[in-house]
Amino acid sequence: MSDESQSFESQPLAGYAMSSAGSRGRVHEEPTPDEVATSCFQRDRERIVRSRAFRRLQYKTQVFVNHEGDYYRTRLTHSLEAAQLARVTARSLGLNEDLAETIALAHDIGHPPFGHAGERALRALMSEQGGFEHNAQALRLVDLLERRHAGFRGLNLSFEVREGIWKRRDTDTSRALGYGETFDKRLAPLLEAQVADCVDSIAYDHHDLDDGLKSGLIRREDLRGIEAIAEAERAVDELFAATGPGADTAERVRRQELIRYLRREQLRDLIETTRARLVEGGIETLADVRAAEGELVGLSEGARQRQRELQAFLEERVYRHYRVKRQVEKGQRVIEDLFREFVARPHLLPEEYQEWVEQAGLERGVCDYVAGMTDRYAQREHQKLFALFEPM
Repeated sequence: MSDESQSFESQPLAGYAMSSAGSRGRVHEEPTPDEVATSCFQRDRERIVRSRAFRRLQYKTQVFVNHEGDYYRTRLTHSLEAAQLARVTARSLGLNEDLAETIALAHDIGHPPFGHAGERALRALMSEQGGFEHNAQALRLVDLLERRHAGFRGLNLSFEVREGIWKRRDTDTSRALGYGETFDKRLAPLLEAQVADCVDSIAYDHHDLDDGLKSGLIRREDLRGIEAIAEAERAVDELFAATGPGADTAERVRRQELIRYLRREQLRDLIETTRARLVEGGIETLADVRAAEGELVGLSEGARQRQRELQAFLEERVYRHYRVKRQVEKGQRVIEDLFREFVARPHLLPEEYQEWVEQAGLERGVCDYVAGMTDRYAQREHQKLFALFEPM
């Protein structure tokens, strides 16, 4: 149990919620602050937001490489949107909204530069050293790589936040880094962690659709065959008809109304479906949650089918578009070049990481360095190492 025995939750919690008073605490004991009435999860949120890894998300790719335009989402804007949805959903279900928000804020900090292309490259490059997986890397960041305290490495986050970041990913990488022993995969995730996981996909589906429309990769007429979009279009048409001739009918406004409708309907379905599952499953306590089989937080089958239809459309029309694939291929090559060069010549690493590879091992230490880069920093490092006549 945590030594932080008093709860400072944002609202009363349901019996199946995770209270801060019930936290299993931190790895390294810390004095409980008495000058500010905050819970352990609220303090964890502050630590994540102030971390270097979180700030770097501003310059890490979501879909479009960062330099393509200021409008497009990055890992940072995605994390903020997901955290807001997690908080709203948790509040509606009587869950610990601070915990759900904190997990959502931290869920992407382990992503390398250039999105999923960067992860694929590092997974292949690290295949003989346990691989690479962004959830395990996020834990590695908060447990080891962030340095903010004199007495220990890492952010020293609460057990429940770390477990939520892990997301029951019992992968080779997770086991190689020791997290298979830290967390018990036999226990069902906390509801707050399940909420953070569900709203993550809701957030990226909708903002990838928004960015795809803004970029011109998708046209509105391309969406007519998608059931969920057709329903949303009808609702938006009715909204503008009811508003009258003075309504702002600019395409940008229509697009925002469309995305807002889709997001609102999915959240409504998520909350209603989850409430029904909790009742049907007789879930009343935290122990009930931990013993449950199957997910408790999730969309109805109809909403899930509409989500799959939208995701298949985005896969075909956005993620596989030649403009996106060109950036993906270039990013992957940058990662591969940097990793191989630093493994072959570790003396080219910054001094901090030359020391780190002595502790972590050459390949894992180089992987930590490359994975922590932003898109633009990786591009600059690549230019410094490989471009002719670039400034040193």
